Amino acid sequence: MNIHEYQARELLIKFGVPVPAAIVVTNPMDAAKAFDKLVTRQHGGGMAVVKAQVHAGGRGKGGGVRMVRSSDEARKAATEILTRPLVTPQTPPEGVPVTKLMVAAGVEIAKEYYLAIAVDRKNSAPIIVASAEGGMDIEQVAREKPEAIIREPISPIAGLAPYQARKIAYRLGFKGQQVRMAGKIMHQLSDLFLKCDCSLAEINPLIVTKPTDEHPDGVVMAVDAKINFDENALIRQEDIRSLEDPTEVNADEAHASRFGLSYIKLDGSIGCLVNGAGLAMATMDIIKLHGGEPANFLDVGGSASEEAVTEAFRIILQDPKVNGVLVNIFGGIAKCDTIARAIVVAAKEVGFTVPLVVRLEGTNVEEARKILEEAKAEIPTMQIGGDLTEAAKMITAATAA
Repeated sequence: MNIHEYQARELLIKFGVPVPAAIVVTNPMDAAKAFDKLVTRQHGGGMAVVKAQVHAGGRGKGGGVRMVRSSDEARKAATEILTRPLVTPQTPPEGVPVTKLMVAAGVEIAKEYYLAIAVDRKNSAPIIVASAEGGMDIEQVAREKPEAIIREPISPIAGLAPYQARKIAYRLGFKGQQVRMAGKIMHQLSDLFLKCDCSLAEINPLIVTKPTDEHPDGVVMAVDAKINFDENALIRQEDIRSLEDPTEVNADEAHASRFGLSYIKLDGSIGCLVNGAGLAMATMDIIKLHGGEPANFLDVGGSASEEAVTEAFRIILQDPKVNGVLVNIFGGIAKCDTIARAIVVAAKEVGFTVPLVVRLEGTNVEEARKILEEAKAEIPTMQIGGDLTEAAKMITAATAA
């Protein structure tokens, strides 16, 4: 699950990480008022930044991040961002609408760093990723200067050890009081990551401000943050679940999740209904192998009910690009005959006007095939595949005509 930057900053504040003051607004006049409030606060410095709040990276490249030095500039920047779709490398080509802005106090930056905690699946543990090359695409840094990336696994139980924080801080080049401040932020980020069941907690950039009389070594703080959460853990994270913005979630994906389905829309024309994520991936691969293009990833899970299968068909068929559907079920926990009956009921309720190819294997498969054979007259577009290769060839041939 993703959240907005302003929400990520609020979580950082909750765990003690220092961030510049910010105000969330929804219209240009409030953006101007926010600027006036912020420049009088600490770190204001007579400038602020207006940021689009959408679930996409690369906002600056798309014009969704603007530096402003007056309330009038803030109003104009807000008007421009709110009145046109934001197009970035991580949005669809047509862009996404912007309905919220964050106006944040500007800071005088002396140096930028990158700091994140992610899940290292190879070592089955969280890992800190840090670099003195902050403010840039970390993927680009990893490709061009891999030696600039620091990686440090941490305990999923105990979190980050003090010696690890000091070691990373020194390797990043922090000096004097900066070492203590940076180490503290690393501990706070580790605490947030573990307690909130994060899959990613990223600060980019982590900055050091320019020296002042009060802070001769500057202040280490977070300027931008991105936090993602493990959806499987949301059952114990009700406060986190409440942060989800339904306007940022694909309507079909949200519809699917209400029925226990995992659905992701793709660009092809052959709809897929499969039980099991691995089998779904293999099904999409074999469709492409035989010249077709999958229209979706859809996993109905191991215990699909008639209601869930019906909704799965409904979601697939409302995509205007879909001109055929392949059902690929390996019966285990969900028996094949149960799935077959669900397919028949769903096909009657939803109605099929496009080719339907069904491949079943596993528990009670013979009874399932009998059910489907008896339903052929009622579902004239249905064909039954003997194995996955045959089924893929049948659906690609049927949709190529």
